[in-house]
Order: sequence, then structure tokens, then C-alpha cells
Amino acid sequence: MNKILSGKNIVKTYGIGREASNALNGVNIEILAGEFVAVMGPSGCGKSTLLFALSGTDTINSGSIQFGGKELTRLNENALADIRRTKMGFVFQQPAMLKNLNILDNIILSSVQENRKNTAGIIRKAKTLIEKTGITGLEERDITEVSGGQLQRACICRALMNEPEILFADEPTGALNSKSSEEIMDLFSDISKNGMAVFLVTHDAKVASRADRVLFMNDGAVRSELFLKKFNERDMENRVNQVILRMRDYEI
Repeated sequence: MNKILSGKNIVKTYGIGREASNALNGVNIEILAGEFVAVMGPSGCGKSTLLFALSGTDTINSGSIQFGGKELTRLNENALADIRRTKMGFVFQQPAMLKNLNILDNIILSSVQENRKNTAGIIRKAKTLIEKTGITGLEERDITEVSGGQLQRACICRALMNEPEILFADEPTGALNSKSSEEIMDLFSDISKNGMAVFLVTHDAKVASRADRVLFMNDGAVRSELFLKKFNERDMENRVNQVILRMRDYEI
């Protein structure tokens, strides 16, 4: 598989002088096309900061971040926005959708704004994603008329509308019950198997165990990584235990 995203010696500092602290402290990372990478660590260790840095959503103080052969740190905000819109997808813990629009309109909004001449095609594509994510029949409902898991699936549909090369997910199951969480992780696994990279931040060992590789962070640095592809995908108990053991080793 080809490398699509890499970071070298990434440093992100907050504060100045004696108050300065490194949220990211020389992080090195590579993500391959179609690879499912999870990041774990205690609160404040730099997990979400790393996600924002790699996606060009936040600036860094030093280091290099390359995506698709482009150095993100050298691009202006308009160029970064174009890449995020066309090459990246985002899913967060709290689904952010407009209350005055129904599920379908929320999913297609940004795509229609980009290409108003192809609204019919955009709607067809959205309905295909809606079917694949198991929320057919909810298109016309308001966002307050669906469950948290259903709303998160709609957010995933929206994130996939432009067929991104990588999907960034920050605690996407954090507000869901166990059943909805498992269903969302099934979707992420399918997305990865179909060739899209997934970069997921989580504190949940069961969620992380679904990834191909788990990075363990502490104090702004990647302390360890665990390759899970060598473990039977159906033996989830063993995969979860492997993650928990590594968490204990690094006091996570």
C-alpha cells in the first residue's frame, strides 16, 4: 500500500516562555492508503491535537506534514480548505448538523453548494450512502427525530460524499451506547477495507481493537504502537486484551 500521509518531528506548543508546553513533542507518523489507525492515550496527551495537525486544521510550530505529495505546512488556508473539502472526511464525537434541515439535506448541503448543477446526482449518491450505512427511511426526519447512533451514521454519510482518501474521526463513539458504537465501528472497518484510510482517536480499548494499528501516546509523543492485523479479526476478545495490556505497560 502507498503512503498517503506522513508527519516528521511534529511539534505543537501552547503558551510562551515559562508557560510554554508541548502538546506534540516530535511526533513521527506514517499512514498508508486503506490503513485503519487508532490513537489512544490519557486526556491531554495530544491525541486530538495530532489529528488536527495531520489534517491541516491546526498549525504546528515545527516539523513536516505531507499529504498526497504536498507539504501541508507550506500551504495557505484556502489551499488547505480545498484539500480538507475534497480529500478528507471528518467525524466527531458530537454530531454537528443544522437543526433547520432534515437528515438528507444535512448530508448533501456542502456538496450541493459546490456543484448546484448536479443536485440530482448528489442526492442519488447520498441515498446510496444512506442505504449502505443502514439509515434508509430516515431521510426526511429532523435531526431531533433520530437516535444518536443514527445521527452519527448520517455524519459519516456526509463525510464520505466527496470520496475522501482519509477519514478523520475524533472519539466518534464517545456519546453512543455499546450497540450503536459497535455498529459505527463496523462501518469504519468496511470503509477501510474498501481502500480509504481511517485515523481514529479513542479512549476505548474495544473501539481501538478494530484498527489495523494502534498508537499509544503520552506527554505529546507516541510511546508505542501495536499491530493488530496479525491477530484473528474474529477473535475480538484477544484483540481487546492486547490493547489493554499495552495500555497498562504505558500507564494509559
